[in-house]
Amino acid sequence: MKQIIIFIFVCFLHSCGEDKIIELAEISHSDIHEITDVSAAYLFYDETSEKGFELNRKNLISTTNWLVNVDKRLSLKQVIPNIIFLQDKKNNASHKNETAKNYYTCHDLEMNALGFIDFTNIIYHLEASTNTEGVQFQIIYTSADTIKIQSSESNAETIYTTLADFENNLTRLTKEALEPIKLILSFHDSISFQSYMSLKSILINSDDNILIARDEFIFN
Repeated sequence: MKQIIIFIFVCFLHSCGEDKIIELAEISHSDIHEITDVSAAYLFYDETSEKGFELNRKNLISTTNWLVNVDKRLSLKQVIPNIIFLQDKKNNASHKNETAKNYYTCHDLEMNALGFIDFTNIIYHLEASTNTEGVQFQIIYTSADTIKIQSSESNAETIYTTLADFENNLTRLTKEALEPIKLILSFHDSISFQSYMSLKSILINSDDNILIARDEFIFN
């Protein structure tokens, strides 16, 4: 299916006079598989460019739902400033549709189909988080692909070196909690978009006993 997804994007872009490939991030599961009234942006991996990426946003219409197709090989340092740019472009557009949303396009491995992750309300900050007031845990994904869970209440820190270990212990943590757990997320800007989406997929698909802060921090 991965090859089919890439083939779809090659065909579409070739019909526009281009010939580019996007490798979509793979996620375990998405609840969203069909969106209507859409326009799309593409963030390509381009090793021939000094920046390492290319943004194509020519077909975006401010009143539609936006599908943002990001190559999974790009780092957050390359991706997130462009996402912030697109968010500002839509928020500041003269013509708006308050119900229109923004989605990342991914490959849903469970359904073997395209899946979409809503990021409409996420506020990205290009800095480290310094204020965790009102949250119980901060999840920090570091440059070494190490995931830390820091407790805001006891200053305790737990470290996981695989996503599987993190997912298993997150499940245990949420089951033990008597009320919804409030999380804030921080990511090192060197991690790949694939790693970012893998962790977000785990959190989104975990049980309902988790509340994730809208603010996400990208640090270096």
